Amino acid sequence: MIADLPIVNYLVIDGDEPYLQATVCDACEAAYLGSRIACARCGKRTFHHRRLPSKGTVGSFTIIHRAAPSIPTPFVSVLVDLEGGTAVKANLVGCPPDPEHVSLGMAVELTTFEAAADESGTRVVAFGFVPSDRGVTE
Repeated sequence: MIADLPIVNYLVIDGDEPYLQATVCDACEAAYLGSRIACARCGKRTFHHRRLPSKGTVGSFTIIHRAAPSIPTPFVSVLVDLEGGTAVKANLVGCPPDPEHVSLGMAVELTTFEAAADESGTRVVAFGFVPSDRGVTE
């Protein structure tokens, strides 16, 4: 049976389009990626989930030239400021890894891709961001 498995527990791929999901504190609304036992802001222990926007802007980036032997370099690692305020670290894909093609404030949107597959057809799905046609925000 073919199945898609997300590479992280905050990537949701079981609907119409994949999205990132925040774990949000019921008391103070602090948002986190991944599961939590207690809120780092207020210490409370109850949470709900919220779908995060798929679009944002590059808040910071670096071009990686050295990595583990199996990781092709160079590639672009970004911190994306999602619409609504949550930040997420990911790779920028579909974009040449040079400063002429990547900039602070650059509009990006969520994408997914196959990271691995096994002989039964199960796919591990990862996420990243691609340049958006919305242009650069000021």
